[in-house]
Amino acid sequence: MGDDHYFTERPASAPRPGVIKAFLRGRNFVFHTSSGVFSRKGIDRGTRLLIDNMVIGPDARVLDLGCGYGVLGIVAAALAPEGEVVLTDVNRRAVKLARRNLRENGIKNAEVRQGDLYAPVEGEVFDVILCNLPMSAGLETVFRIIRQARGHMEPGGTLQVVVRKGHKRVGGEMEEVFGNCRTLARKAGYRVLASEKDFNGQGKS
Repeated sequence: MGDDHYFTERPASAPRPGVIKAFLRGRNFVFHTSSGVFSRKGIDRGTRLLIDNMVIGPDARVLDLGCGYGVLGIVAAALAPEGEVVLTDVNRRAVKLARRNLRENGIKNAEVRQGDLYAPVEGEVFDVILCNLPMSAGLETVFRIIRQARGHMEPGGTLQVVVRKGHKRVGGEMEEVFGNCRTLARKAGYRVLASEKDFNGQGKS
């Protein structure tokens, strides 16, 4: 893909900056990108599908896990003006870009933290967890994201993800962990899947 090892801490490629302009959920955004981060030349179709269909309340506390240069989290922050968004990524280059993009788009209710998976939000819970699942990092990592999500969700909170290949296995894992999994959208082979944590700490059937 040319986005070599974007899920590692330090990309090996020399930085090659770029700029993406996009109209998302009724608003114009500008995103600074670079080599060494996911989908640097344009917002990928899976991310767009998740953006178009993610369910975010106006006062939601949201986690954008594996944020890249920040597209999901920044749009979520715009949709939740009374809420709060935390963006995390292991990739230091991505974190730097995401912080720049918060400033570029005038987002005040969000912050970016560097670290692997849920490590930067240890002990914290959210109403919504968003993730464009990193299938190229392997199913073990993807399943860790799903399994550990429950401990970081408020009762009634949702895990909302997008996946292409392997959606049956991913959906099965979400069903196993939460007791429920529904498809919010599907297009061009991509699926947006959502699971809800019930008020007893399990899934909602």
